[in-house]
Amino acid sequence: MSPTDEQKQSQLAQFLADPHRALWRLSLPILGGMTIHTLYSVIDMVFVGWVGPQAVAALAYNMPLVFFGIGITIGITSGVTAVVAQAIGAKDKPRANNTAEHALVLGLVIGLGLAAAGLIYGRGLLALLGATGDLNQLAWSYFQVFSFGLVFMVLSSNFRAILTGEGDTLRPMKIMGAGLVMNIILDPVFIFALDMGVRGAAVATIVSQILAFLAFIYLVFIRRSTYIHFRLRHFTYQWSILAAILRIGLPASLAFMIMAIGGGVFNKILTAYSHHAVAAYQVANRLEMLFFMPIMAISSGCVTLVAMFYGAGELDKLRQVIRYTLSRTVLIGLGSAVVIYSLAPWLISIFRPSPEILDYGVSYMRVIAFAYPLIPLAMISGRVLQGLGQGMPMLIFTFMRVVAISAPLALYFTLVLHKPVEWVWYSMLISIAVTAAVAVTWLWIYLGRLERLSRPEMAPEPEPEIVSPVVAG
Repeated sequence: MSPTDEQKQSQLAQFLADPHRALWRLSLPILGGMTIHTLYSVIDMVFVGWVGPQAVAALAYNMPLVFFGIGITIGITSGVTAVVAQAIGAKDKPRANNTAEHALVLGLVIGLGLAAAGLIYGRGLLALLGATGDLNQLAWSYFQVFSFGLVFMVLSSNFRAILTGEGDTLRPMKIMGAGLVMNIILDPVFIFALDMGVRGAAVATIVSQILAFLAFIYLVFIRRSTYIHFRLRHFTYQWSILAAILRIGLPASLAFMIMAIGGGVFNKILTAYSHHAVAAYQVANRLEMLFFMPIMAISSGCVTLVAMFYGAGELDKLRQVIRYTLSRTVLIGLGSAVVIYSLAPWLISIFRPSPEILDYGVSYMRVIAFAYPLIPLAMISGRVLQGLGQGMPMLIFTFMRVVAISAPLALYFTLVLHKPVEWVWYSMLISIAVTAAVAVTWLWIYLGRLERLSRPEMAPEPEPEIVSPVVAG
């Protein structure tokens, strides 16, 4: 049974009274959910590693395309979370309900569109990324199955975003955890027992995603235990709501698309060195995601809090939670850097790599570890601006990092200077440092502008009323 509006508003008031505690209460379940989500690909990579190095390389070429689909979804759902949270913070329950309904319709359209595009163009895109010959066939066997299940993944992500917007992050984590357990059980069954190889990893993942989707359907439509109410039969389209979601979410989706394309570009660059370099880069990325999970989770929780405080007009608490979030995530980045640098050989060895993959992977992780304290600065700044209704800065930061700096530098080091592969890693490190400086500067300038606009003495004075002498007479 869902809580009444009065009960929910009372719970929210208590929840938001201590911004620091509220951030962790939101972020820890999100951390669990994100870790689970990342473990899907890590577990697939581990099991596929037992098939052989060729299978690992095939899965590695899939990762930019998989991330492309996931990135579009994450971007749009960040807009959903922000708009739902802003409506709840402003105590506008009808708008929150209607936003959730728009999110599901939008999710269905995006999911079907991604599935169709993947099935039509996927094989050609894999070839474009460097997977040719037998490797292309192996890579396509995974992506073909993955494409069929995209609609369930997208809709599940939208349900998670809606619940996160209303401050419920625990139950989505539990549903995702159950899906992960199912994936762990099904991976060896499909990969080895049924002798499906790489394709079996995709089947296991999609079956798990379908079960998670059905769990959300039960929670929202059958049990009806959410604050948000769905009345899809009486759905009324409002451009203002769709525009608000897209204004925040579309730039974020484009940012993730740029990152996915950038991943493909780096795969292509690394192919010039070896397929082992491509596999090592993607294996290391899977490990990196586990260490980035706390930062990403805190940034997601920060979006909800920032949106609620912004919707309620509480700028003091807004600044408080931003400062706290930045300081804690930088510390987490420092700790992760020490662990990654020290344990890189052991961590890469989990995937049973060839000696070449191990060497490439360790060199990457030990260079990029120096960027870990800087990554939170750009990530948190972009997410805070999303919560404030500004989606474009995140797109600009990503474009700057991937398109304007790292990819051109990597191409210059590789094609012009003929440097060893470590210089590809250096290009990434340089781009992260520059982007972090720009992002933090942008955030504090924007916050200063908000604060000036909020002060009555800074507001423009109304022009004096001019009374016509004819009327006055």
